[in-house]
Amino acid sequence: MTSFRYGYDEMGIPTTAKTLLKTNHHGGVDCPGCAWPDPDKPKLAEFCENGVKHVAAASTLRRVDREFFSQHPISELRQRSDWWLEEQGRLSEPMVRRPGSDFYEPISWDEALDLVADQLNQLESPDEAVFYTAGRTCNETAFMYQTFVRAFGTNNLPDCANLCHESTGTALKNVIGVGKGSVTAESLEKADLIIVAGQNPGSNHPRMLINLENAKKRGAAIVAVNPLPEAGLLRFKNPQTPRGLLANGTQLADDFLHVRLAGDHALFLGLGRLLLEAEDRRPGTVLDREFIETYTDGFEEYAAHVRQVPWEEIEEASGLTRQEIGRLADRMVKARSVVVCWALGLTQHKDAVACIQELCNVLFLQGNIGREGAGVLPVRGHSNVQGTRTMGIAHKMPPTFLDKLGQEFDFEPARQPGWDATNAVTAIRDGKAKVIFSISGNLIRAISDIEAAERGMAGLRMTVSVATKLNRSHVVPGDVALILPAMGRMEREEHAGQVQALTVEDSMGTIHASRGVLEPASADVRSELDIICDLAHRTLGDKAAVDWERLRHDYAAVREHIGHVVPGFGDFNAKLENPAGFLLPHAARDRKFNTETGKARFTVNELHPVRIPDGRLLLQTMRSHDQFNTTIYSNNDRYRGIHGSREVLLVNPEDLSRLGFADGDRVDIFSEWSDGVERCLRNYRLVSYPTSRQCAATYFPEGNVLVPLGMNVDGSNTPVFKSVVIRLERP
Repeated sequence: MTSFRYGYDEMGIPTTAKTLLKTNHHGGVDCPGCAWPDPDKPKLAEFCENGVKHVAAASTLRRVDREFFSQHPISELRQRSDWWLEEQGRLSEPMVRRPGSDFYEPISWDEALDLVADQLNQLESPDEAVFYTAGRTCNETAFMYQTFVRAFGTNNLPDCANLCHESTGTALKNVIGVGKGSVTAESLEKADLIIVAGQNPGSNHPRMLINLENAKKRGAAIVAVNPLPEAGLLRFKNPQTPRGLLANGTQLADDFLHVRLAGDHALFLGLGRLLLEAEDRRPGTVLDREFIETYTDGFEEYAAHVRQVPWEEIEEASGLTRQEIGRLADRMVKARSVVVCWALGLTQHKDAVACIQELCNVLFLQGNIGREGAGVLPVRGHSNVQGTRTMGIAHKMPPTFLDKLGQEFDFEPARQPGWDATNAVTAIRDGKAKVIFSISGNLIRAISDIEAAERGMAGLRMTVSVATKLNRSHVVPGDVALILPAMGRMEREEHAGQVQALTVEDSMGTIHASRGVLEPASADVRSELDIICDLAHRTLGDKAAVDWERLRHDYAAVREHIGHVVPGFGDFNAKLENPAGFLLPHAARDRKFNTETGKARFTVNELHPVRIPDGRLLLQTMRSHDQFNTTIYSNNDRYRGIHGSREVLLVNPEDLSRLGFADGDRVDIFSEWSDGVERCLRNYRLVSYPTSRQCAATYFPEGNVLVPLGMNVDGSNTPVFKSVVIRLERP
């Protein structure tokens, strides 16, 4: 009922029915709310509560137009909350903020795009421009966007993946040769043991719970590893079944390991050691010696390292006892096939890359990759964040990709690596960048050190945002600022009487089509592909052999070019005729490892525990249940029992007592870094909650202000949103 009530409030009954009955169905529209794959045989109601919120928010009947902007100066909008900005409705016409003005005013599409093209062409170097992308963008737009940017002359293509799963891609490329997961939804359901670490599927990927329930019915054991107990994993009431609606549901997790923040690396070190010791006791019965000898290298060095790490250090770093880790090791010994799933709880620590490589070590020991029911499963958030990277949205792409791109369109692509998200915002802060162009997303809120980011953005010559709704980036404009209204995923993109199909890639590497079902929000909104191709033509002229005018409305023609450039997409349009889409090749799934050595690589990863000084806590940022990334749907977090406020800090009750506080007290939260800069969240309410001892949690993106731009994950440059030492003071 929560889902339908939200849909009714935003869209009304007819639109709610029209959209939801087509959501995640073959021939329908792919829900933008997450990247979980669609089943081969969708249910009538193939959506979750969070998906309904996302669809309803994108399809709202409210509009933000010239009258709205004439009544709300930018200085006023800057004081509004993220939730309030989101609630105002769909952007419906192009708007410009001219130098010195406190208001956005209407502008024609022609004038707006000419302004952008002129500003880009006036830069002293193409590298003074930043081109940001969020994961909602479809494959076709992403491919043409990166073609435009590289023909313009730069690789400054930061994206939201830099801030979430970049650590995953870095680690997996190092050890298996491809930065994507190896497990399909069907294979997940055939696992004997599923470890869900640093992930909250109940709020962030609810449809995943159906696959976990199916695996459970087949006899799988599920172990949750998290600093917070999350409701969805502990018990799942499937809304698509009578038992789920009427009975007590299914208890999913057989065990819950209450790991300390940043303690997952130590956990996997301990698991590896216990598996080696079990093999010592029963030679030939625990490890997959054939897999190790045939398909891997580095085993001896890894084994020697793991055996010498003291148990006291493993227990202190993980927050778990040897017996607790031993329970999971015993399950692994008995299991024939193991899948490890994870999300941002593993990817945003200082040693996140090392941690993910360590979990791969444990899987390699028993040959748990490249066979049914086993492998690595990083779970992505945005519906096409994996696809945009496949299409070339990255600050550094392989030379083979750039070679093919240049051959396809007869130009020499930029070769010098560009800026990722953190380096781009640092360049903006330092005055090295002059223009930012963003497709969807809200970089100013998604990045660390929000206050520094806002100061930098306000100093740019031009800020351009292609968006569907208002967000914080729009109220921190450059000297000239443009808001360009785009169609949403739910809207029908039609040209010459033909509805265009766009494509997306899910977390498992399946490509499938999505077709909008609603009329555009207004006559003045345009598709992202249309906007990009039009701008590219105005900016580049004939610099590249690209028929921008044709491609701006013809997705099938774009797919022909993709098929010539991107591996796995040959005969793209023909493959798309399968209603269920098609699965991209994944070498590691076939036990072919495109690493430096041609084998899966055991790695030695030194353990660097986060030391928490006396009187301090270790903080993580997280999403609430009523939130999608930086988009806030309400100030509630229903599953955690929090209502009416996001300015809260969750702390273990024993820590509250130890520090001299009580549930409901108000505190100022200070983060502590070696740079000596004071970063603070003021007047937050303490909530007694069963977090891990010495650990605390607050909401993203508000908590990002506590993390400096330079404090990033080793190897991936992702901000360390999950490892923040804080102190609490009374206001």
